[in-house]
Amino acid sequence: MPRRLSSSRAGGFSFIELLATLAIIATLAAMAMPLAQTTLKRHKEHELRRALRDIRQAIDAYKAATADGRIVPVDASGSQNGYPPTLVALAAGVPNAKAPGGARLYFLRRLPRDPFYPTASTPAEQTWGMRRFDSPPDQPLAGDDVFDVYSLSTQTGLNGVAYREW
Repeated sequence: MPRRLSSSRAGGFSFIELLATLAIIATLAAMAMPLAQTTLKRHKEHELRRALRDIRQAIDAYKAATADGRIVPVDASGSQNGYPPTLVALAAGVPNAKAPGGARLYFLRRLPRDPFYPTASTPAEQTWGMRRFDSPPDQPLAGDDVFDVYSLSTQTGLNGVAYREW
């Protein structure tokens, strides 16, 4: 003979209990979202700092190699300022003038992308703004050489400084 339950209520949660649980979870998620966004932005800022440092060190190494005579400095305009003609030259390599047999000098393993650039399919060299040797720092102009790089992002960092000015 089957047993009967002594209580008329079946096991489970009531609708009110489910709503209360969902409200608590939604509140916790809403509080965590800004923290997650700040963490993501901080991570991208770290990547931007590292990319700018690596590219700028590579530009300086290219300039030093030119001063040492390991690179013959000629750009499209024929000037002899010693800076790389493009960012691609830093990763693609340039002929070493002091080494026989066509040895090449490489200054970057690969050209890093600007982490704040909106389109992922754009080639890395097009994600950066470039400043030529003879342009002022407050109004950088691209040209026949690459003296410096900057982010093309219009956003402002967590420190209050625009990424373009880093």
